[in-house]
Amino acid sequence: MDFSSAQKRVEELTKTIEYHNNLYYNQDEPEISDYEYDMLLRELEQLEKQYPQLKSPISPTNRVGGSAGEKFSPVTHTVVMESLHDSFSSEELRDFDRRVREAVGDTDYVVEPKFDGLSVSCEYRNGVFVRGSTRGDGTTGEDVTDNLMTIKSLPKRIPNAPAFLEVRGEVYMSFKSFEELTKMQEENEEKTFKNPRNAAAGSLRQKNAKITAKRKLDIFIFNVQQIEGVQLTSHSRSLNYLAELGFPTSFYTVCSTIDEVLQEIERIGNSRGSYDYAIDGAVVKVNDFAKREILGSTAKYPKWAEAYKYPPEEKQTKLLSIEINVGRTGVLTPVGIFEPVLLAGTTVSRATLHNKDFIEEKGICVGDIVIIRKAGEIIPEVVSVASHAENAVPFEFPKLCPSCSSPVTQENGEAAIRCTNTDCPAQLMRHLIHFVGRDAMDIDGLGPSLLNQLVSEKLISSPADLYRLKAQDVAKLERMAEKSANNLISAIEKSKENELYRLVFALGIRNIGLKAAKLICEKFVTIDDIMNATVQDFTQIDGFGEIMALSLENYFSLDSTKQLIYELKSLGLKMKPSKQKAEDGIFSGKTFVLTGTLPTMKRSEASEIIEQHGGKTSSSVSKKTSYVLAGEDAGSKLTKAQSLGVEIISEEQFLAMINE
Repeated sequence: MDFSSAQKRVEELTKTIEYHNNLYYNQDEPEISDYEYDMLLRELEQLEKQYPQLKSPISPTNRVGGSAGEKFSPVTHTVVMESLHDSFSSEELRDFDRRVREAVGDTDYVVEPKFDGLSVSCEYRNGVFVRGSTRGDGTTGEDVTDNLMTIKSLPKRIPNAPAFLEVRGEVYMSFKSFEELTKMQEENEEKTFKNPRNAAAGSLRQKNAKITAKRKLDIFIFNVQQIEGVQLTSHSRSLNYLAELGFPTSFYTVCSTIDEVLQEIERIGNSRGSYDYAIDGAVVKVNDFAKREILGSTAKYPKWAEAYKYPPEEKQTKLLSIEINVGRTGVLTPVGIFEPVLLAGTTVSRATLHNKDFIEEKGICVGDIVIIRKAGEIIPEVVSVASHAENAVPFEFPKLCPSCSSPVTQENGEAAIRCTNTDCPAQLMRHLIHFVGRDAMDIDGLGPSLLNQLVSEKLISSPADLYRLKAQDVAKLERMAEKSANNLISAIEKSKENELYRLVFALGIRNIGLKAAKLICEKFVTIDDIMNATVQDFTQIDGFGEIMALSLENYFSLDSTKQLIYELKSLGLKMKPSKQKAEDGIFSGKTFVLTGTLPTMKRSEASEIIEQHGGKTSSSVSKKTSYVLAGEDAGSKLTKAQSLGVEIISEEQFLAMINE
């Protein structure tokens, strides 16, 4: 390639890589695979090596791709959180070994797995976890202390600790937790995360730590960044020391030759299918810290470490058939059924084909030989068609719902095809699960297994039937006794007292989430007011557009909806108006952060009181925080409030403020 062509290509690559950096690091929504990204970066590196004059000081090859977002406080890393240079072949690793030995002589290496998660720093003072942050661009990250506090395996206090310790780790989501999350998202027809890495990153960077807590994140600690009072001379010793302190660490192997390193990398690669977390490679590090000092770093990478990236595994298999599943809101989802094939350690025999457009774009026909791979080492996906079957016929979506035989429809601008029958049996279970959920009617003890039994025994066929259940009928079900049955009926009766917004959310109206349901019920006092409202009325709600307004009007105009509301009223649901916020209350303009265990009330109860008196609550402490309401075991939020000079009050002081 001549200089002019190289210059043009460098510009193209830089722009493309920056675009994908933003999607991957900052939006947690990548459009391409890690391998495709790595190949773009590798091409840019090679062109810059061939034409050094084309390498800019701000080239993506010189910088970590992330940045510190605006929704969290920035944290400046005292020790830069460097990235790693990637190798894709044994020859490249041998080159790395040769460069190391030329500089420092014979050396031992530590080989450990390369986790596919989000890199973080955790700081401890006198054994107490005081701050956690993301890597960001390596120099400046985001303060995610509250969210890291929700990770059970991360120690909040460590015994026999040094005066100060900063460790680096990788936050990840296990395959099991990822499957649970995506299953829930699919059932609610929400956008799913592409892989565990993006799920972990998206969950850790939630503004509300309660959401993070529900995502069941985990962490591996793999490095000591800073330490006071303890002398560590090697990486293997530091890993042992971290384990002794109680940190969750992973396995590692010390190797004295590059051949041993390559054997260990192969062993880790062959074992990937047995781990409950994603590994996208292995990391090779010089063990001796003194030798690391000699080797130093480039602007972006340490010269004493190298990452080996495993290539994505792709296999060919035959598409035997396409099944159609029906979701909670009636969306028809095609699922490909394949001849079983071993892929990344597990047997794959089915994968979602997403929608009609996906099938048409890839030209998928039943009987085709298709290429499949695992996205993020867990979700099987169809990459392309390798060859068409003889006399292949394009797949045609059914015109009728496979569950209830009602007509299906596709609205303008939507990829989804939906069943038009709101009473479709396939939608019933998912609808019931949503209806009884914690943020909806919150019926304790009524999980999917019991709901399935109730439907199978024909005890319920709609949400209204839940309120017709008798304890004696429930007690006859498998694994149910009289006491359990009575407890369930009590929970169902209790849900009749719920505020109206819970019912509106529980109805599962398209495009209407929990926040939207609350806004609706702040504007409309009764269910009748909502049912009689028009599109124009709904668009008056702050943040509501025409799509949301049309969804509401269409839903409440259905005869089946009117019948359901009539039945729920007659069965005793109070549908209480939402408690109105006091615009000029005693807490008007004040922001509270709640932390720790309060003596006599739940934090949710305190939050409700604050909102009733015109205030609002936040999950994180900042200079804008008015008060921190602290109970027992208040943790890092209390520490941060003290450092910022935010007023800290007890429950007793809080109640006194209300009484005054």
